[in-house]
Amino acid sequence: MSSNGAAAQKATERAANEKGLYGIGEVSRLTQVKPFVLRYWETEFPMLEPVKSSRGYRLYRQDDVDLVLKIKRLLYDEGFTIAGARRLLRDQSGASEPEIAGSGRAAQDSAHAENTPQLLNRKLLLDLRDSLRAFLTLLERG
Repeated sequence: MSSNGAAAQKATERAANEKGLYGIGEVSRLTQVKPFVLRYWETEFPMLEPVKSSRGYRLYRQDDVDLVLKIKRLLYDEGFTIAGARRLLRDQSGASEPEIAGSGRAAQDSAHAENTPQLLNRKLLLDLRDSLRAFLTLLERG
């Protein structure tokens, strides 16, 4: 990108910040996710839809930034596959709609109860992995 293009993008990001929007570079810094990964996630997670400026720059709302952080946690920390994370996010967004309509927490609780054993097993395995890595680090130092 030329220096004029970079300057124009920074000016667009500054103007967007005044409206509560963030450019892809800023989201990348905030979330510590590379821009090419953010662009890829847009193709894999339909609910991640930053708005485009008149010049075609991606502008992320706060909800988009929060979603990026959630996707990152699911993929990197909790070990979900992209398909699994997409399905979980889709199910969670679907579970919140009936709650707004007034059906209460029953549907959400039953969905959570079905996923609890898998989530507990995943959490247990991730904790075990982290503990083993810590022990390995101690052994390598000693």
